[in-house]
Amino acid sequence: MKPTLSLETAKQLYNSLYNSPPDVLFPGESRGPDSPTQRWPELAPAYAGARASGDARGFTLIELLVALMIFAMLAAAGVLLLGNGVSAQAQVKARLDDMAAVQRAAGALAGDLGQAVPRITRTEAGTLAPAFWSHSEGEGQPVLQFVRGGWDNLGDLPRPSLQKVEYWVRQGRLERRTYAQLDGAAGDDPAALLENVESVTLRFRDAQGDWRDDWTPTQPDLLPRAVELTIARTGEPPVTMAFLVAPGPPEKQEGAPGA
Repeated sequence: MKPTLSLETAKQLYNSLYNSPPDVLFPGESRGPDSPTQRWPELAPAYAGARASGDARGFTLIELLVALMIFAMLAAAGVLLLGNGVSAQAQVKARLDDMAAVQRAAGALAGDLGQAVPRITRTEAGTLAPAFWSHSEGEGQPVLQFVRGGWDNLGDLPRPSLQKVEYWVRQGRLERRTYAQLDGAAGDDPAALLENVESVTLRFRDAQGDWRDDWTPTQPDLLPRAVELTIARTGEPPVTMAFLVAPGPPEKQEGAPGA
């Protein structure tokens, strides 16, 4: 049995297709004895029995599964891409932090060595210490010790403008230690400049332009012309830095008057 449209729907369809006048009568209609009548054309049953061509159709289970699989693949790719981006950002941040730490250490050394002064001091034990000296005997002694000038006194405290500075390598850290007083005073708490330090190698340039592996001059107030510092750290390539030292007194020749 073919599905059929209602009489009213078939009439509206016929009138819209053929611009039928309003007085056309379809089977089963009556408009009175004076109303004209027309027979329903043969095409009307065909349209009346026609079925709509755009009826809705649902998704099958296979189509839903395929769509879910594609969505899962896209979601996994997005999570992987996001994870790689976060990991790369963390690595870049760690690298930038490490470079900033190296630059801070280099800035501290450049500022201290660039303002070194030939001032002989006394240690906490009261013994005399040269104006500039270094050690490489391990963690028991500082790798560098000297006196620098230009210490700002913004609080107008009763202290000199000179400051004794030491650089230590202890427990895998490069530390900077300062003293409030030059002679016989205890040092302040050290400030860590670099972490994961395995070793520090120093070289010193003298007035003749030669590089020395140690600085043990017989003249107690003699300063080197430059200092080369090589820092070896865990998992990082060695970093070599060179710094100029502030001018000091001339080296006295042996046998010269006043030597």
